[in-house]
Amino acid sequence: MRAPFQPHAVALLALLALSACGEPVRDDHYTNRAEPVDAPAAAPVNQVRAVRVGELGASFDACGGAGTTRNLDPGQSLSVRAAPFDSAAENGAVPSGTRFFVCNRSIDQKWLGIVFDENGTLAERCGVSSPATRAHDYDGPCRSGWVASAFVRLIAGGEQPPVADPPAALGNNGG
Repeated sequence: MRAPFQPHAVALLALLALSACGEPVRDDHYTNRAEPVDAPAAAPVNQVRAVRVGELGASFDACGGAGTTRNLDPGQSLSVRAAPFDSAAENGAVPSGTRFFVCNRSIDQKWLGIVFDENGTLAERCGVSSPATRAHDYDGPCRSGWVASAFVRLIAGGEQPPVADPPAALGNNGG
């Protein structure tokens, strides 16, 4: 005996066949678009993502952290990019040992948005070491951009570099 005709099964098979015709896509959350996996990479020239400050609210500093470089040899510099990805244009560099404000991070945690002063210190003139009244793109007197988080060591705001010879312990208990 033959099975009865089932129109919903035919419709399901048609949908499955159509779904196999599409191209695989990669979600690019930085540009909010999807493109075919085998598409050539876009030129980096126009890729820009401003560093945001004040995202933690009016009870916190505009940039909630501070950092310095790590995993760099003396004399090397860390590239600062216009957006949080490798193909973004380089718009500066911070030398090894530079201190900078850490303001935000990319969704994938691989990039940190920083504000830095040319003299390599946590300069108050940058305007991010006090609370901001609202979240906004940084547009102050210092430079800003994105650095790879693998090359950043987060530090306390006023932390000084390690001392080569630590001072002798205070007080001697007769030891």
